[in-house]
Amino acid sequence: MARTPPPRAYTRGAPFPETIALRPIGLVRSPHEERHGTPRQAAVPADPSLRPDEAARIELFQAIDPRALADLAGFERVWVLAWLHLNDGWNPTVVPPRGPGVPRSLFATRAPHRPNPIGLSAARITGVEGRVVHLARIDLLDGTPVLDLKPYVPEVDAFPDARAGWLEEL
Repeated sequence: MARTPPPRAYTRGAPFPETIALRPIGLVRSPHEERHGTPRQAAVPADPSLRPDEAARIELFQAIDPRALADLAGFERVWVLAWLHLNDGWNPTVVPPRGPGVPRSLFATRAPHRPNPIGLSAARITGVEGRVVHLARIDLLDGTPVLDLKPYVPEVDAFPDARAGWLEEL
């Protein structure tokens, strides 16, 4: 049976979702079991005295067909969207860990305590086996629920000349 395409202005009549339900597709396995010593970004190495081996992996659940990962090994990096399940509560301003100790607006930082604790991490892929994505390192704690994976595409994901707001002052 042929699918009837929606009308071109279908967004006008669609109800706004008051809640959104998400299901994890897998979880992070990393050497990071506490915030102390965990890198603030996946591209930044941890203190080698605390974490000499930062190899990590994402294990997808049985409900995910391994064919969903078949072409990911050809990419150098992957965006990992995760639910920062150990964070509760948030504030409109935070004091970032680097800089002069000045409070900054939450949405101008990458602080993990957010209204919806969604984490975004660009991790380097070292291999893909079945439902497992092996990573060089990650900035997520062991056991963090993974919501989605998306390939990092340099030509559309990198904007090297973009302004960096207050970070440019550091």
